Amino acid sequence: METRIAVMGIIVEKTESVELLNAILHDYGEYIVGRMGIPYRKKNVNIVSIAVDAPQDMISALSGKIGKIDGVSVKTAYSNVITNE
Repeated sequence: METRIAVMGIIVEKTESVELLNAILHDYGEYIVGRMGIPYRKKNVNIVSIAVDAPQDMISALSGKIGKIDGVSVKTAYSNVITNE
């Protein structure tokens, strides 16, 4: 199985969306290498960074599910590092 490393930048503008976001991230937990969350109280948003190592289709599926959450934006940056596991 080929896996790829990627980083997802997530902005949460609606606090009520956090529970659904966390549930989705939990479902993909086996692919998450690291996670950092920053509450930016001055602007009333949360900034989340997720590092993943997963098959391309899993990364795309995760990004798509996150992008469908109301009040949440996501962008994904892919590395050129592809490994066979």
